[in-house]
Amino acid sequence: MSNVICLASWNADLVSRVPRPIARGETLKARSFTIGPGGKGSNAAIACARQGARVAVIARIGNDDFGRMALDLWAREGIDASMVEVIDGEPSGVAQILVYDDGDNSIAVAPGAGAGLGARQADAVAARLRQVRVVMASCEVPLAATMAAFAHARSGGAFTLLNPAPAQPLPDELVALSDLLTPNESELRLLADLRADATPGDAAEVLLGRGAGAVAVTLGAAGCALFRRGQSPLHIAGYTMRVADTIGAGDTFTGAMAAALARGAPLDEALTWANAAAALSVTGTGAIAGMPSSDAVAALLASPS
Repeated sequence: MSNVICLASWNADLVSRVPRPIARGETLKARSFTIGPGGKGSNAAIACARQGARVAVIARIGNDDFGRMALDLWAREGIDASMVEVIDGEPSGVAQILVYDDGDNSIAVAPGAGAGLGARQADAVAARLRQVRVVMASCEVPLAATMAAFAHARSGGAFTLLNPAPAQPLPDELVALSDLLTPNESELRLLADLRADATPGDAAEVLLGRGAGAVAVTLGAAGCALFRRGQSPLHIAGYTMRVADTIGAGDTFTGAMAAALARGAPLDEALTWANAAAALSVTGTGAIAGMPSSDAVAALLASPS
């Protein structure tokens, strides 16, 4: 029986490595090109499974080579794909990614069959959503699917975790259905509709006021911070790592957080665990190559600071 269910976006990542961002109308020679697995939901599910959780995914993919790549990957990672719809006549999602020499990246996503995921799929597996410990999603999944899934999860006592990326305005209903939001700094300010100079604390207070249970904001190399109503912020320092690229770091944070919560860790401890997992993830190239095992995270946490 799964203890984490992820509403999973799936994309095949088409990754080109270039020295710097490309200007409008410019052609820039890429140093390399690869095709690999991606999608924020799929990435988070894999990160979660590598931390020892029993993970299942709800997804919608095309009956094509990229869709079969997803099913093969989930099988290798021990993820239950019995709730995945495979659709004829619609393509699987793709993400075109530019990775720059400094490790940063830009991404354009075409969701393909994933755009058809909705409340119907969540309603069909409502009993399973009520039986798990954690249900997680990202904003790559249509909001109607997430709201339905979170409502079922809440009715059974499951913890709901939303990575609100790519950032977009969220309805109050979904914010209030989220026990934890895991944005980065820019996403947090957009969600709170505040200026770029607003502090993470100010932005988090806006979302807490709209009903979010807690906000864990990722701060890149500076670590992360946790904001809760009526409590002082908790700041966790980052790690100095050799960065290969940052693809999948936020997804690793979310997946590792879900795994820690599913095994019963309190939120403070889960935050520390997720912060270490995300730090390790940037040492590998691509979305999942750097995603660590539970043993690797434990070793990092045990090492001298």
